[in-house]
Amino acid sequence: MTSLSSVLQVVLLIIAVVMSFNIIIFVHELGHFLAAKWRGLRIDRFQIWFGNPIWKKEINGVQYGLGWIPAGGFVALPQMAPMEALEGGTKDEKPLPPISPLDKIIVAFAGPLFSMLLALLSAVVVWGVGKPMDFIPSQIVGEVMEGSPAAKAGILSGDKIIAINGKSVDGFAGSLDSITEGIILSKGKQIEFTVERPGAPAPLKLVSEFKTPKTKWFQRGGLRQVGIGPEFDHIELGSIVKGSPAEKAGFKEGDTLISMNGQKFTDDLAAVTFVKQTGAKPIEVEISRGEKILKLTATPVIPVSPEGKGPMLGLGFYGAPYQNQGIVHPMPVKQVTDSLRMMWTTITSVIAPDSSIGVQHLSGPVGIATLQYKLLQTDGGWRRILAFMVLFNVNLAVLNMMPFPVLDGGHITLAILEKIFRRPVKAKPLEILQTVCALALISLMLFVTSKDIGDNIGHGPAAGTEVVFP
Repeated sequence: MTSLSSVLQVVLLIIAVVMSFNIIIFVHELGHFLAAKWRGLRIDRFQIWFGNPIWKKEINGVQYGLGWIPAGGFVALPQMAPMEALEGGTKDEKPLPPISPLDKIIVAFAGPLFSMLLALLSAVVVWGVGKPMDFIPSQIVGEVMEGSPAAKAGILSGDKIIAINGKSVDGFAGSLDSITEGIILSKGKQIEFTVERPGAPAPLKLVSEFKTPKTKWFQRGGLRQVGIGPEFDHIELGSIVKGSPAEKAGFKEGDTLISMNGQKFTDDLAAVTFVKQTGAKPIEVEISRGEKILKLTATPVIPVSPEGKGPMLGLGFYGAPYQNQGIVHPMPVKQVTDSLRMMWTTITSVIAPDSSIGVQHLSGPVGIATLQYKLLQTDGGWRRILAFMVLFNVNLAVLNMMPFPVLDGGHITLAILEKIFRRPVKAKPLEILQTVCALALISLMLFVTSKDIGDNIGHGPAAGTEVVFP
């Protein structure tokens, strides 16, 4: 019965992810569709997803369908531009009356406009129901990895980081102005930290190198790290691996760590390091579970998979700020402007020559769907999905406004050129250009999707005491 329940839960989560994708695509294309109706354009097809339709139905001269390539959607408007190669249709040789550049601009702009309106609507809902905080407000360094770039730069446990590369920070993780994001998004060969240290008369400026974890060729490149972790009030235990020493010893999700072999910890990285350094020796772990104080003993083992890992208990250590942060109600306009800022930061980081962020770090449909699936599995996951809808629709609107053929911004650019030169771009060269751009876009999508898949190969639930830290 439990197995059936788990299967049904997975199926429902997948359905929820697919439905959210379809809603986003439908609303965007609905904007084009309604604008085309308003301006009197001929509409051949209204299709969600690309390629030849696996389902279709004609109503009042418009073919509605579902394509077989789950990567977008379109409204076929032959008076806008020839798109047969991408949309999977056949060319209509019957001449159609031309439309004005203004009509083309209105119809092209309507898609991004509807995406932005859906983002704003989602933001209003998030404002009403709230979303998990998912933010670490502490700026205090808890643990500095031995031999790490941060240690070599002179950063110490207890330092308060107040700026990175001259830019003020507001916490350790969870916003574009936090320490973690500041390290990841930094540019250049070095990172300058401004820290306040107990006993120091003035803030110190410490310059650190960084490292990027090695990955396999089919995976995304690692993100910048310096080897520091935040200071926490306490550490919670979770991600208990089935059959692991932790499960056999009786640990449960949500247990609070008090000490290991009598040593207390305020940093999850320090707890991980302690387990690895202890090796295959028994560890007496004192925990709190509700109002009870328990002492459990477990012996770390070296896992068969993944290879090359040190001794592990088979659980995860999580700093308290990651958990139970409460529900916040950000204003709708702030959610949209934050999403726009994140979009701008991503684009500028990708094109910057001295950044570690590249095209490979973008996500395709598989990566986005995987993220949505994981969000739905968290506490308050439906709230996180609503917040994600804001970000995703803003991204969709902005990306579609870029002035490249195939995208809505390309149609607007062509219409403006038509208005300036008083004649449309010739059909045949335009069709060739759009086909080339479409193939380039599909190639990019396949590339980032290969990275989405590659990152999931051999990266299942943590089989031990692993944490990610900047």
